[in-house]
Amino acid sequence: MTNPQLNEFIPPPECPVFEPSWEEFADPFAYINKIRPIAEKTGICKVRPPPEWQPPFACDVDRLKFTPRIQRLNELEAQTRVKLNFLDQIAKFWEFQGCTLKIPHVERKILDLYQLNKLVNEEGGFDAVCRERRWTRISVKMGFAPGKAIGSHLRAHYERILFPYNLFQTGGNQPVCYPFDSLNVYKEYTPHDLPQRQSVQPQETCSIARRAKRMRSEVSEMGAGQGHVRETPITLEFLSQSLNKGSASFCPLQIDQYMCLVCGKGTAEDRLLLCDGCDDSYHIFCLIPPLHDVPKGDWRCPKCLAQECGKPPVAFGFEQASRSYTLQAFGDMADSFKSDYFNMPVHMVPTELVEKEFWRLVSTIEDDVTVEYGADIASKEFGSGFPLSNSHFEVPPEDEHYLSSGWNLNNMPVLDSSVLTHITADICGMKLPWLYVGMCFSSFCWHIEDHWSYSINYLHWGEPKTWYGAPAYAAEHLESVMKNLAPELFESQQDLLHQLVTIMNPNTLMNNGVPIYRTNQCAGEFVITFPRAYHSGFNQGFNFAEAVNFCTMDWMPIGRKCVAHYRELSRYCVFSHDEMVCNMADKADTMDVDLASAVQKEMTDMVQEEEQLREKINKLGIVQSRQVDYEVLPDEERQCCKCRTTCYLSGITCACSPGKMVCLYHTGDLCSCPHSNLTLHYKFTLEELYPMMESVKLRAESYKEWLCSVQDILENKGDKKRKKKPSMLTLFLTRFQLFKSDLNIMCAMDFILECSHIFISKCMLNVTPPPPPQDLLTRVDHFQERNERLLSDESPSPLELQDLLDESLGLDVELPQLPLLRERLEQARWLEAVQQASSRPESLCLDTMRRLIDQGVGLVPHSSVERAMARLQELLTVSEQWEERVLGLMEARPNHNLETLDAALQEVENIPAYLPNCLQLKDVFTKAKKWLHDAEALQLGGRIPVLDSLSELLLRAEGIPVMLEPLSRLEVLVSDVQTWKESAAKTFLLKNSPFSLLEVLCPRCDVGTGHTRLKSKKGKEASQINKKSATKVESLCDMATLADVRQREMDLLLTLRASNESRLVPAENCCALSVCICQKAPSGAMMQCELCREVFHCDCVTTTADLEYGQAWLCPLCQRSRKPPLDKVLPLLASLQRIRVRLPEGDALRFLIERTVRWQHRVQQACTEGMLKKVSKMVSLAPDLEELLVEGFLLQVTLPETEQLYKYLLYKLAPRLSHSAPCESNTEQDQQPQRGSPHHNKVVRNVCYDLYNHTYS
Repeated sequence: MTNPQLNEFIPPPECPVFEPSWEEFADPFAYINKIRPIAEKTGICKVRPPPEWQPPFACDVDRLKFTPRIQRLNELEAQTRVKLNFLDQIAKFWEFQGCTLKIPHVERKILDLYQLNKLVNEEGGFDAVCRERRWTRISVKMGFAPGKAIGSHLRAHYERILFPYNLFQTGGNQPVCYPFDSLNVYKEYTPHDLPQRQSVQPQETCSIARRAKRMRSEVSEMGAGQGHVRETPITLEFLSQSLNKGSASFCPLQIDQYMCLVCGKGTAEDRLLLCDGCDDSYHIFCLIPPLHDVPKGDWRCPKCLAQECGKPPVAFGFEQASRSYTLQAFGDMADSFKSDYFNMPVHMVPTELVEKEFWRLVSTIEDDVTVEYGADIASKEFGSGFPLSNSHFEVPPEDEHYLSSGWNLNNMPVLDSSVLTHITADICGMKLPWLYVGMCFSSFCWHIEDHWSYSINYLHWGEPKTWYGAPAYAAEHLESVMKNLAPELFESQQDLLHQLVTIMNPNTLMNNGVPIYRTNQCAGEFVITFPRAYHSGFNQGFNFAEAVNFCTMDWMPIGRKCVAHYRELSRYCVFSHDEMVCNMADKADTMDVDLASAVQKEMTDMVQEEEQLREKINKLGIVQSRQVDYEVLPDEERQCCKCRTTCYLSGITCACSPGKMVCLYHTGDLCSCPHSNLTLHYKFTLEELYPMMESVKLRAESYKEWLCSVQDILENKGDKKRKKKPSMLTLFLTRFQLFKSDLNIMCAMDFILECSHIFISKCMLNVTPPPPPQDLLTRVDHFQERNERLLSDESPSPLELQDLLDESLGLDVELPQLPLLRERLEQARWLEAVQQASSRPESLCLDTMRRLIDQGVGLVPHSSVERAMARLQELLTVSEQWEERVLGLMEARPNHNLETLDAALQEVENIPAYLPNCLQLKDVFTKAKKWLHDAEALQLGGRIPVLDSLSELLLRAEGIPVMLEPLSRLEVLVSDVQTWKESAAKTFLLKNSPFSLLEVLCPRCDVGTGHTRLKSKKGKEASQINKKSATKVESLCDMATLADVRQREMDLLLTLRASNESRLVPAENCCALSVCICQKAPSGAMMQCELCREVFHCDCVTTTADLEYGQAWLCPLCQRSRKPPLDKVLPLLASLQRIRVRLPEGDALRFLIERTVRWQHRVQQACTEGMLKKVSKMVSLAPDLEELLVEGFLLQVTLPETEQLYKYLLYKLAPRLSHSAPCESNTEQDQQPQRGSPHHNKVVRNVCYDLYNHTYS
């Protein structure tokens, strides 16, 4: 059995979703820096561009042809792969033992051999578990129910499958080598492919002694070359004597060469195994554990087995598909796969269903699902999905702004604010976007970006992509959890998480304390991952995405930590971090001052580290040095051969190892030569690095010096006129956008012009601010007037506030009112959202209220916001209370009455919100009132209700959680009716009857059709046929309809009788007839149905053994019921009248009794009118008498008149040959025919058959 199925996948919480305005969307890095404090707490976030931002898809679809990766889903998940690796080892072990591993089932589930093995080892091993009887404990830990004796099954499977493997692992099965073991010649063994894992039990060993036959054949071949073969088995004494004679005189081919290496004997040749790897021999009973029989297939001895199974595992990775796809071909394949898998159109499959199914598939070893993923496709070769100025894609004039957009992933890595701009090489995937073509279930595994950089992914089109992310602070915790849960994988691959080939269920990580967040990225949306944030995910279906890395100034210290981390893992760097920093320092004069501050810290750390390392190698005695231009060397030629770090500032080489280099951290790992032979290769001397660091420092501190000078002058008390026009100093300061500082300093216009020239020249910024024009001052004053008017309003319009903010963008001035204006804009938008939601109570649900409250909590406090929050919170509290109360009312047992529900609805009616439970309660109340009205109308005015209406009412009542007073009374009525129907069925229906009670009681609607089907079912019992009537009997609910069907029944049956008799008249064509259910000619003793006149072979139908002469026989189709006596039927009708429910069976029974009474009256009338006395004078039976007799047989009750009428007509028209006809006296009806044997009855039937043919013809 597998591990108890993981609980249904619980989606992690959602990551933040941001919707920037056009103003915010204008600068990507400024916006990302703004949302960073929130988004980096979850590791990933989603950004929805403004709705109008829709770049055209510019990829060259015709040239795009790619080879996807193959992904086997259950090999991706770490814990599942550990299980599969373990099963591979077990399979290899048993393959080399000549058997095929077949996994057993326990409790109808595949046994989890890995978990079983792990639990037994944790309990102390097989011997300890058996000794202390812990198998039941192990079965409970594996998820089996206690008390089912599963432990004994687990022990048997462990002992047969796992115990030999564990014994082999501990070396307990290795034999003691004898001295002659050195005579064996070992040869290299090449393992073949392992068999596929199967979900059945392992095959038992074979009893055929194949090894002995092979041994004898090989010895015979050797004997043919040497002239003779020793037939007696070799002994230890003989071997010792032979060895003492010396190697020159010892010929191994002259003796029996196959000796058991354990016992040293060659006896029991039919139990001697020969290794297929090294030709060593072992008795099957000398092995540990011993084998019962010689296995079939290849077999390896313990030494060869240890050699093969001890090979290190191959690193796991994705293989490439065998074919290439165009975009259209891949899409057709992807859509076909998804629609076939879920058996519905791709656009109708819910994302939640795909998500749960994905995590189920990756966690099971039973289902092998393989998908393909077009990942890491170079956009440089096929073109980006975004438009480029130098591409073949013609951009319409209205879309040209997308060419220079910062959100165009081709532009983002090389924007001025991106530090990747200072890397000269085009790094595919980091500076150049990669394309991704996904299908359903194709996934990207847990990983962090190279150099712990940012990444941004844009989904151009297609079905969503599901993401999972963990924040940077949890990165080490996530790595630790994965290593603890799957240590076997990390033993062979220390950098497994850098290979992008392993995932783990987010629920498993969350259960171990790792915070995980998720999101569904839809077409047209960005997903941003933050530095060192682990992320993974999968595709919901066919889609096309594009991704690239970028790095901002806040990333730089993180990037340096990443290089140190890579050094510990011996992982190569994509680029040299030090080289990037030096390139930035070369451009210090034109650098942004904020970026200069970040570079200054990086330069300081880098130079200090280099000083310490060079001082260290000087102490080691490395005196040779050489300046090298590392930039012209390929990265592979300047990598440290120990830690694989890309060297830039310095490196160590030695003449003994050309082409090898180490960084200054691993000087001792280059070679064993004296340190004096080593050479230091450096890019810069320390004296060259110091000026570079100083230039960056000067640039970074220039702004601070300028700010101090301004403050000093402003504090001068000499000229008070300089403090009259505050807005003009603000205009001046904000012209220096390089400083990006929010200063509120009071100064006059003339002083602004004065200090601007002074400090611009002092800071050498080469920026000349134009003199402020008068119209700008007018616009600023107008802005301030509008601002004061809007802010004085209690509830300003968000449109007016946004318009005012847009106006401020054209002023090119940092105004002090803007922060407050933005706050009021957020408040106004929130108030507008609350007002709109409140105006539509039918859509104001609890989730909407909670979302609005959560948004309001993050706003700056304001009286209007506080009042709206209070109202919203009160409404939410009342709504939640009523939702819970109403749910309790509907789930209460016993159910509440209508008055209680009505009172609750009266109170809920005034709550202006969408409350699902309250609406459901209202629906329940309406249904209950309708039900009570229908129940009252059903019996209004003393009406007798119909059973179908009662049943329909009871069925409706099951879905109404309300106390319905008439319900119990109606249930009793229906129960009484059911009891009556059961009693009637016992009275009328034959055992295993194919007919229902209603079909038996009603006149027959299928006369003739049943006989046709009966003939087509050769050799089957007639009682199993004719299950359905030609007409729906349920529709016969009134006497008029039943009377019509009765007349039709009579007409059809008389016609059928005439038809069947007419076929039997010509005796010369008797052999050509097809009669009976076997459809063969008449032969031997035959039986004829007295009702339908069909003829049957006695062997083909069931006959009553004690059938008397004069007793009518009916065929299986005509004998439809038990035909109870009338005195047993009348009480049924009386009891039904007491129940006072009308049902079809009751109407049919009433009609049957009325029909019976009418028939009895007709018989009495025939006797009174003397019609029966004329029978002996008739040549054939009169139609009236025939109709009377037929209807008597059709009645489903037993009447004495029917039997007497039949006997009378039989005696008159067909007297027995061995007896004279009875007299026409009063004693005629009292005379009983003699009982004969069954054979005699058959003969009598033949006689009657002949006489009837004569009479009716």
